[in-house]
Amino acid sequence: MKKIEIERVEKTFKNRRPKPIGSFSRSAVMILLMEEKGEIYILFERRALTLRRQPGDISLPGGAIEEGETPREAAVRETMEELNLNREDIEVIGDMDYFVSPYNSIIFPFIGKIRSMEIYPNTEEVDHLFKVPIKFFTDNIPLIYPVELIPNFTEDYPFHLIYGGKDYKFSTRKYNQYFYIYGDYVIWGFTAQVIKSFIELLE
Repeated sequence: MKKIEIERVEKTFKNRRPKPIGSFSRSAVMILLMEEKGEIYILFERRALTLRRQPGDISLPGGAIEEGETPREAAVRETMEELNLNREDIEVIGDMDYFVSPYNSIIFPFIGKIRSMEIYPNTEEVDHLFKVPIKFFTDNIPLIYPVELIPNFTEDYPFHLIYGGKDYKFSTRKYNQYFYIYGDYVIWGFTAQVIKSFIELLE
């Protein structure tokens, strides 16, 4: 084995930018606002029913961050692609707090304003669009259901290498799942989590 010199440690870590330990998928979404007759609305998508992942779910415009792309650039690009908008149609207002999910993904939400009301979404990705007044979210708290994530061990898991073996107090993870019901639409999961955080920051 090659000997590690202190110079190599310094070269590796001196100007290094930290990142999460582990493998995480990264995506970005846009809370896209539109104003009509003095009322502010949030634009939502029902995902196309033909999609392989999460067909029919309610979501915000957005998607995976590509190599060499910043989260903000990804949020804008995905919004343009899904809604068939031009760059000048979207005004980015600012950043939300990012969300680290219990499923090894990091999601970066942004707040934006749409300048064009002529929207013809990409039907390969979007079944249809609908808008919800911000007032609905300020006037209605979401339904809350706790979820617990527990370890699921394989048969050959090496309990014998751990002090306490099978009786070791392994960590579990509890988090709340939120649901907003707006007419026939159910906004839940990460989308509801982001909207709830958005409203709390406003208030």
